[in-house]
Amino acid sequence: MIAWKVTPTMIGPWTAGIHVSPREYDRALFEEGYRYELVDGVLVVLPSPLENERDPNDELGHWLRSYQESHPQGRALDATLPEHTIRTGDNRRKADRAIWCGLGRLPKRADVPSIIAEFVSEGRRNWLRDYETKRDEYEAIGVQEYWVFDRFERTLTVYKRHSGKFRKRVYREKSVYTTDLLPGFEVRLGELLKLAERWPGEEP
Repeated sequence: MIAWKVTPTMIGPWTAGIHVSPREYDRALFEEGYRYELVDGVLVVLPSPLENERDPNDELGHWLRSYQESHPQGRALDATLPEHTIRTGDNRRKADRAIWCGLGRLPKRADVPSIIAEFVSEGRRNWLRDYETKRDEYEAIGVQEYWVFDRFERTLTVYKRHSGKFRKRVYREKSVYTTDLLPGFEVRLGELLKLAERWPGEEP
C-alpha cells in the first residue's frame, strides 16, 4: 500500500486505507459526516452513528450534565463529551462518549477519561471492535470503567478496573447501574434501550 503525505485538508472518505502517522492525523482537518480512526497506522473511515445510537448517547449526556448541575455530589463529574478521539498509543479511537471524574478541573488533552461509553453498531466486525479491540486498548491506557451498551443483546457490559485489570459484569435491561466514580448517578438501562428502539434499524 502506498503511503501518502497527508496535509490538513486531505482527510475524508476518499482517503480510507492510506497510511497516516499519528502526527499527521492529529494535525489534520476532517470532512464532516464521517467518523475517523487511526489503527496500526492506517486511516479507517466509518459511517456516522445511527439515530438509535445517537439518541441514547445524547440522553446519557443529558443525565450526566443534570447530575453535575443538580446533584449534591455532582462535582465528581468534571466533563463529558460525545464523539471524542482517544489516544491509545499510536492509535486514535473515536469513542461514543468520554467521561472525566475526580480531577477537580476541566480535563487536558493528555488526561485519560475515567469512563468511556460505546453504543454497539450492527455487525460482527463492530461487535469485535467494541467488545474486544477497544476494550484492550482502553484497559492499556488506564481507563477506570468501560461501558458497552448493546441494544441487540439488551445489555450493559461494564469493564471495571480492579488491581490494574478489567473485570467484566453484564447488566440486563431492567438494571440500574451505579458507580463509585459518580456517587449518586444512575444509569437506567431500560430507558436508554427504549430510546434506541423508537428509531428504524440499519438501512439495507
